[in-house]
Amino acid sequence: MWRYNTRGDYWILDIIANKLVKLGKGLPTQSLMFAKFSPDGKKVAYVSEHNIYVEEISSGTLTKITLDGSKKLINGTFDWVYEEEFGCRDGFRWSPDGNKIAFWQVDAALTRDYYMLNTTDSIYSRVIPVEYPKVGEAPSPVRIGVVNLANRFVKWMDIEGDPRQHYIPRMEWSGTNELVIQRLNRKQQESKLIYCNASDGSSRTFWAESSTAWVDLNADDPGGWQWVNNGTEFLWISEKDGWRHIYRISRDGKTETLLTKGDYDIGEIKCIDEERNFVYFTASPVNATQLYLYRVSLDKGNIVQKVVNIVQKVIDVVANVKDDPEPVSSANLVGTHGYSISPKGKYAMHSFSNHNTPTVTEWITLPDKKPVNAAKSIAATLKKDDKNDVEYVRIITADSIILDAWINKPKEFDPGKKYPVVFYVYGEPAASTVQDSYGNHTNFLYHGDIRADGYVQVAIDNRGTPMLKGAAWRKSIYRKVGDINIVDMASGFKKLMELNPYFDAERVAVWGWSGGGSATLHLMFRYPELFKTGISIAAVSNQLFYDNIYQERYMGLPQENMEDFINGSTVTYAKNLQGNLLYIHGTGDANVHFSNAEVLVNELIRHNKQFQYMPYPNRSHNISEGEGTFLHLSTLYTTYLRMHCPPGAR
Repeated sequence: MWRYNTRGDYWILDIIANKLVKLGKGLPTQSLMFAKFSPDGKKVAYVSEHNIYVEEISSGTLTKITLDGSKKLINGTFDWVYEEEFGCRDGFRWSPDGNKIAFWQVDAALTRDYYMLNTTDSIYSRVIPVEYPKVGEAPSPVRIGVVNLANRFVKWMDIEGDPRQHYIPRMEWSGTNELVIQRLNRKQQESKLIYCNASDGSSRTFWAESSTAWVDLNADDPGGWQWVNNGTEFLWISEKDGWRHIYRISRDGKTETLLTKGDYDIGEIKCIDEERNFVYFTASPVNATQLYLYRVSLDKGNIVQKVVNIVQKVIDVVANVKDDPEPVSSANLVGTHGYSISPKGKYAMHSFSNHNTPTVTEWITLPDKKPVNAAKSIAATLKKDDKNDVEYVRIITADSIILDAWINKPKEFDPGKKYPVVFYVYGEPAASTVQDSYGNHTNFLYHGDIRADGYVQVAIDNRGTPMLKGAAWRKSIYRKVGDINIVDMASGFKKLMELNPYFDAERVAVWGWSGGGSATLHLMFRYPELFKTGISIAAVSNQLFYDNIYQERYMGLPQENMEDFINGSTVTYAKNLQGNLLYIHGTGDANVHFSNAEVLVNELIRHNKQFQYMPYPNRSHNISEGEGTFLHLSTLYTTYLRMHCPPGAR
């Protein structure tokens, strides 16, 4: 719909008759989205042009079950901001008996459009509207409907609160006639879990949590509730004790059991194996730049299991055994492990890499962790890249903050010489730059071999990134985006300069994209004594220009704390530019709008600050469209870097 490809054609293959039948007869070509079989396999439902359809496979009979869909009244899918910030795309669910469909409806009528302008594809310009709620603007109302397929009657769920002051990011069936939803208040500081009766629309809250910063979504994947013990309990991820942990919660919400005990974060749940009583999850208790697979007992709560647990706890106390999770990944493979586990927890595709080991994969069996084919195992195929010279370090800033960082040294490195430094930054809650996995230490925009050309490359992880370092680390950035993350980057870089005399202080460049583009501008404007050259791509220059879900989650409401938005915006400091700046932005960016570039350019002009500027016509946030675009961008980036931060040892 927006940044993902979701529309297309769908076909049914009758395996016995060896016959293909195209779905959606009479609907526009390549307009179908999220086609899903009914539980009995006799029907398929899908979205086309903002309405939901059901098609009977045997007869081809097509029924339009929502009738009011439009660009501003969206049934069965979402607007731009729900997709971008909540990962919501597929917006309808079959009931377990196949007689009803529950769906989201987004009313974007009151959400203003941001107008992009296509000026190159015809002799007249074309306006491209995107419904985009800026920070400070109330959310588009969202409601949940249940349509009865027998009569196409829609029952709307009666969910407490003003729909323009809350979000509904998660919804699933919890029974034949019952839904379970997650509701976040507008500032995303309160999360409520609510049951809805599909027949009469009544609802009741059964579990809630809150935070003075924000409450994270239970998981990045909105595709299912994690029920266990025959639907009497479910698993939920929460940071309410200061760490990202897995809880087992009773269906009525009155009883909760902490499954992952200890001062460490889990990453995500990978598999629930009820037969063997395991829940598998990723974590990294010792080093947050890495990632491993662990498992703990699911403890489904039956009497026999409780007795076993009591006896085991007595034994553990006597033996002084810690309640630690059981590692599944090999401790000898230090780095980042990835797993795709089969639904029953019997097999897994296991991948591994680190900063000097290219990614290798194997199939393993669980729970014994043995490779299916020893000749194709990771142990048999693992090869290090001896050409890399990456070093991971931990630095302590003047503010006593401990930061992770990496340094990628140039080829034929001589510690007695001085080298130019290229600092790669991001620094916001959406991502980190210091994961210990292969390929994260190379500059994808540099046209050539940056190490052979004699550049040192570095990255530093700052407070506020989503690293598994505890909720306090992640949420310290609340209302301080553009503040503590920038302070940490600058302080960390100063410390690296002190510790590494081969860094050439006269040849230091910083660059980043999106949030990293913003960080680049901050560092250039506020620390000109450190950063001589900057390349900023698709940056948010004014925090009031970005969307409400992201900005209000991490910064609050501008109506309440406008000073934080001003202090965190790069345009506030543009007058301080001293070094060499290259600014790049796509004019068709639906994410970070081109107005960010124009406002920044105006401010630089106002203060007679000279810089280089490259707008890419009609390119999106990725600046990827059009023949020759990437080569041009790469060449531009490399030429500017080499000109203003010359390569090579001195």
